[in-house]
Amino acid sequence: MTDEVAAGFVRVRLDLSYDGRDFSGWAKQAGGRRTVQGEIEDALRTVTRSSQAYELTVAGRTDSGVHARGQVAHVDLPESVWAEHGEKLLKRLAGRLSKDVRVWSAKEAPSGFNARFSAIWRRYAYRVTDHPGGVDPLLRGHVLWHDWPLDVDAMNAAARQLLGEHDFAAYCKRREGATTIRTLQELSLVRGDDGIITATVRADAFCHNMVRSLIGALLFVGDGHRDSDWPGKVLAAGVRDSAVHVVRPHGLTLEEVGYPADELLAARNKEARNKRTLPGAGCC
Repeated sequence: MTDEVAAGFVRVRLDLSYDGRDFSGWAKQAGGRRTVQGEIEDALRTVTRSSQAYELTVAGRTDSGVHARGQVAHVDLPESVWAEHGEKLLKRLAGRLSKDVRVWSAKEAPSGFNARFSAIWRRYAYRVTDHPGGVDPLLRGHVLWHDWPLDVDAMNAAARQLLGEHDFAAYCKRREGATTIRTLQELSLVRGDDGIITATVRADAFCHNMVRSLIGALLFVGDGHRDSDWPGKVLAAGVRDSAVHVVRPHGLTLEEVGYPADELLAARNKEARNKRTLPGAGCC
């Protein structure tokens, strides 16, 4: 598999955001369910007056109800379509798309760019409040209410034990043939002046349900149901623990996707496609 664009086509990078509450996730689904990918692809086809749809490749698929502020995708468009519509594409998409999804930038991508495989990290934020009165009504679609007081220092102590490259099978929903080895680069929590606790979670990639499972484990530490060593013990055990809850999706936002310098894109794409194993792990 290569990242060479077919002759006669231009690869276009799209930077976008969306409120996930009324979407059934990013990826197109059968049965007519509303998805971010489906919405943008339909709008692209309409505004470019094309007879065919152009498929998007995304940096990270988000689940139903998850938001994005800094999502990245790419699409390969015929050169003639890009030449005719490129300059006015953003404004035309703004007029066509629903107000809960926006495309902020559409530009020709550098050689070798792949929205998914070129990425070197994804950064998410999960927002939660333990205010006894609940969530500010104006923020209710983006902040989880946890009805126990939370000790942020204890949560950070637990989070530090999870950093680095590990097999996160205990915090992932397994998918056939997919590795659960990831490098967790940052996991930290800060309580703001408004009382909202923001967890920053950054990794080279995430497996299914990983962020929301990690947050679920840390909440159990923060409210005193488990000690700060427990999330690390769950990780080491390597199996799902019924006490680890996958928290609700609306508190989660994909904030940013990081990419290397243009000259490193090809090497990164190759590296990202290699299925990883931990040192000493068997191949099968």
